[in-house]
Amino acid sequence: MAVLWTKSKTLCVLDASTYVGLWIVKGLLLRGYDVHAATFQRREESERVRRLIEMETTNEGLRIFAADVFDYHSIAEALKGCSGLFCAFDQSTLNGSVYDERMVEIEVRGAHNVLEACAQTETIEKVVFSSSVCAMIWRGDRISGADDNVLDERSWSDENYCRNTKLWYALAKTLSEKTGWALAMDRGLNMVTINAALIEGPGFHQNSASTLSYLKGAAQMYEDGLLAIVDVRFLADVHICAMEDPAAFGRYICFNRIINTSELAVDLARSLRPTVTLPDSWEDSRAYRQRLSNKKLEKLMMGVDCKTMQSGSQV
Repeated sequence: MAVLWTKSKTLCVLDASTYVGLWIVKGLLLRGYDVHAATFQRREESERVRRLIEMETTNEGLRIFAADVFDYHSIAEALKGCSGLFCAFDQSTLNGSVYDERMVEIEVRGAHNVLEACAQTETIEKVVFSSSVCAMIWRGDRISGADDNVLDERSWSDENYCRNTKLWYALAKTLSEKTGWALAMDRGLNMVTINAALIEGPGFHQNSASTLSYLKGAAQMYEDGLLAIVDVRFLADVHICAMEDPAAFGRYICFNRIINTSELAVDLARSLRPTVTLPDSWEDSRAYRQRLSNKKLEKLMMGVDCKTMQSGSQV
């Protein structure tokens, strides 16, 4: 893989207080980067922000910035001197509740403000935008299971279907990613998106609202071979690889495992307790055909040293 091509070794993570954001920060520090950790939460409100403060005392290269999703200037301040941005929104982190219709608008406006700030920051060369598999899989013609086509990076969730079925998390991820792409193309920004499956890993139970938001419609995902999981540490490594590799482009579906048998479903149900209550057993013994492809990601990650994945379970 090509080495980092950026002009400086300073990168920004926003929102660094999300589950994914915090692990990206750790992965960057492990690799010797200087990090601007921008957070939308007040310092006294989040265990992850308190953890960032602890990390700041032992890492000279880490600086914490208070930002506001509606305040362009606070975002621009965090970006000063940075050559790249990891954009990792999660409205459930801010609100402590599952996604609703109001959060959709906030996330879309936030994506616009952040990408606009990047376009106005001369040092920014690349943006890696965290999105979701949920921005790809929800279409009315697919839920029936009649469509056997494998979904890849060309797939998008149908906005009207998400709205009509109140899949607010999927709608937020779809619209915010589309907003990001539209602005990136209009402003000439180099952007890559990572479309993550259901995120698990160390401490994921603290990410319960996001997990619940993702799992709305889990039964349909499972039956259609589209229920997948990814370890947050591997996900952080993927984000960093996408930033470092100048050949990275477009969207990447990111998962470690497809949940498509009753045995795997039971294992997932047990791992999600007490965050999510799922049946202890499945009468359905069929193995559903995998319909999600990550071949593009496998090519990107070939030969990559996954330092975050190997770093253990503590941030």
